[in-house]
Amino acid sequence: MTQSEITPAEIAATFEIIAPHLRRTPVIEVPGTDFGIDVGRFTLKLEQLQYAGSFKSRGAFANLLTREIPAAGVVAASGGNHGAAVAYAAMKLGIPARIFVPTVASPAKIALLREFGAELVVGGERYADALAACEEWAKQSGALAIHAYDQRETLLGQGSVALELESQVSALDTVLVAVGGGGLIGGIAAWFAGRKKVVSVEPFTAPTLFEAHKAGHPVDAPAGGIAADSLAPKQVGRLMFPIAEKYVSEFVLVSDEAILAAQEQLWNRLRIVAEPGGATAFAALLSGAYRPAPGERTGMLLCGGNTSAVHFKS
Repeated sequence: MTQSEITPAEIAATFEIIAPHLRRTPVIEVPGTDFGIDVGRFTLKLEQLQYAGSFKSRGAFANLLTREIPAAGVVAASGGNHGAAVAYAAMKLGIPARIFVPTVASPAKIALLREFGAELVVGGERYADALAACEEWAKQSGALAIHAYDQRETLLGQGSVALELESQVSALDTVLVAVGGGGLIGGIAAWFAGRKKVVSVEPFTAPTLFEAHKAGHPVDAPAGGIAADSLAPKQVGRLMFPIAEKYVSEFVLVSDEAILAAQEQLWNRLRIVAEPGGATAFAALLSGAYRPAPGERTGMLLCGGNTSAVHFKS
């Protein structure tokens, strides 16, 4: 087995370790007619209900529970969700944590980080800036760096969401997955290993895996748009890329307008709050960027809900 390979058996073993620290997030089946689209019924996995508001808690606990943690604790760079997940897991396990986030991180995610008690450093315009600062701090302090997507333990943890989804809804043909650095789709694709069709969905404004697939290797891509705080690293991870090339069947792009429409429709029709990155996979179905074949059973993850877009008033 090469370093880039992640096996279903490894994902299952990791899930046994992290499951007591996670929520088993629910799934719902929705008729396309609820949204005015002719796609039959489809399944939503509500992973925005996970601890810390996203799937990232899976990878965070996988790192903290299966790696040796130094006295200096852990450090992470994040657009917000990974940092919140690492901070949450560290708080629960009594481990010191320092989190670097860029200025593009949403106020909701910064507030969550502060709630979990991590030492927070905000600086730089994009995730790459936070990552450089994180790596420098790890060298200086001896803290263990927890990478958001280019780390075996992260991939193993994220893959557990596919294991869980399949145990809840076995009759799926296709799974749509939003992509930033690729930890989520890498883990999911490794779990299914070709047994299900896995489709990558990214914004036109941050086509990281799309461009890597076109080039045949990870390359720098634009890193902007409405979902820049979760789906806009410079490059996809090098560990996940061979997995994606082997097991991801289709690479779809959606507009920022389609993502915003997906957020709004999830709230209007289902009263579900999703951040832009969390609504991106659904945006592909809603906008027609991905069109299932007749009878195709489609599922997707609502992978994050850390947003201040919904304001409640008395």
